Amino acid sequence: MKRVKHILARKGGNVVAVPAETTVFNVLKLMADKNIGSVVVTENGKYIGLMTERDYSRKIILMGKHSDETTAGEIISTDFPVITPQSSVDECMLIMSENNIRYLPVFDVANELCGIISMSDVVYETIHSQRETIEQLHSYIQST
Repeated sequence: MKRVKHILARKGGNVVAVPAETTVFNVLKLMADKNIGSVVVTENGKYIGLMTERDYSRKIILMGKHSDETTAGEIISTDFPVITPQSSVDECMLIMSENNIRYLPVFDVANELCGIISMSDVVYETIHSQRETIEQLHSYIQST
């Protein structure tokens, strides 16, 4: 069974992070430059939450706020389910589907952030795993 550690091994554990006092506008520019949909928000170098494109649309645009006057720390999402590198990909897919979320922070046993996975990562890993199974079954059938 595939685990989150397999996703992190493939994509790496590096995350894009910004201090909480960074304006939403500057975070959006960074997200566009990096072609990503979320960034880690930190305070004193420690993870405090994620800012996503969804946070922007729902907490800035729909609330009539301005992205150049609001900080990332004001609109972050913090209530993510806890997953670890040992969590299964299937478990993550279920969590993401049931909670309608696209990103999950991954924490190690010391409760330190060790990466972010996206719904795209989970889907890719699932498809890759299914292909491996099909190839193994195909090889087995041909060998008998």
